Amino acid sequence: MVIAAAIVFYQLISNLSWLRNALHQLGTILSPFIWGLVIAYLLYPVMKLYSRFLFTPLCTVLFRRSARAEHRTAAAARGLSVFLSIVTLLVLVGGLIRLVAPQLYSSIESIVMNSSDYVERIDGWLTKTLADYPELESAASNAVGDLSKGVVNWATGQLLPRMSSLLASITTNVVNVVRGLYNILIGVIVSVYVLYSREAFAARCKKLIYCIFSLEASEKLLSGVQFTNQVFMGFLSGKLLDSLIIGIICYIGCLILRMPYPLLLAFIIGIFNIIPFFGPIIGAIPTALVVLTESPWKMLIFLVFVVVLQQFDGNILGPKILGNRVGINGFWVMFSIILGAGVFGFAGMLLGVPVFVVLYTLFSHLINRKLARSGLPTETEEYKNVAYFDPETGQPASWPEEELQSVRRRRSIRWPISRPKKPDPQEQKK
Repeated sequence: MVIAAAIVFYQLISNLSWLRNALHQLGTILSPFIWGLVIAYLLYPVMKLYSRFLFTPLCTVLFRRSARAEHRTAAAARGLSVFLSIVTLLVLVGGLIRLVAPQLYSSIESIVMNSSDYVERIDGWLTKTLADYPELESAASNAVGDLSKGVVNWATGQLLPRMSSLLASITTNVVNVVRGLYNILIGVIVSVYVLYSREAFAARCKKLIYCIFSLEASEKLLSGVQFTNQVFMGFLSGKLLDSLIIGIICYIGCLILRMPYPLLLAFIIGIFNIIPFFGPIIGAIPTALVVLTESPWKMLIFLVFVVVLQQFDGNILGPKILGNRVGINGFWVMFSIILGAGVFGFAGMLLGVPVFVVLYTLFSHLINRKLARSGLPTETEEYKNVAYFDPETGQPASWPEEELQSVRRRRSIRWPISRPKKPDPQEQKK
């Protein structure tokens, strides 16, 4: 069996491109089911909300005199909740496409068409501001000219043609349209089945887990799955709600401040706000450049508004919605976002934090269990003032004060310091 496994492993490594293509083809075939599971996972909180506060009380009143009142109430409430959840999703997606997409396209087109006027305004403002510094004025004018040429060439040569070709392909390429509609339709149907029969699917998965693993391992695995679900569901649902509220507030603020392209600015701020830590910074840069085309003073006002909005989100709104669902400090949040973005792109930036939280919790649990088996403390605070643990008693010990003072005086001392020798009992008696 070892030789056979080695041969199979060698064949897999030798035909890695074939395996990659096979997995890609399998993923393409199963993509409707994958999207269905994703839709069901995201819609489950909405369905649960509808069922608890709307349809369960309503169906309880309607079927209170029925012979099987409890069964009929549960079935009817579940079906109506699933139906209304799907309708909510379709209305939100359709409304977003209907309202946002045309305005986004018209805003981008207007920016591209009027780019020369915007460049003249910025150049005039720089000339007026830097009139007393001719060298800075010349350098700034050249930089603005080069930047404007690059942006205009990119927008007219790549952005608009791609957007136009995308719209044309959506309307003319019947095969892709039909395939996309097929995937969406199958995904919605799969999500309906999963949402309606969620308990049955969960029961079958538990049955399979208990069949494969031991009782103790099954309990640990199910506990880990439940914790992972809590982390992902809490983070994703909270972050989406937080970004939606920030986008709405940004749109209202842009209307009050009379900013250009308010819907475009709010859309960009809301989308990038989904990304933790770096999202507000990433979203503020392109939006500030868009406002700069209108007026430099408006750009400054907009940046102040964005800073105030992000402070409100980071200190008031975000903690109220997300609570303590992340559970790690800012260093690990930044590390997980950078690592996820480098490996998986935008999806890694979005999901890097909850994935890292799960892995961080798993390794912390394993470390604490190993320390507990060794009779050592598991709290991190216990190790701050500990120099070593006595190998005989297992009790923590610290360095003598005299040796600590000498260490502070002699910065060049080599580490680790040798442990202090225990006094000889015979010497103590003498």
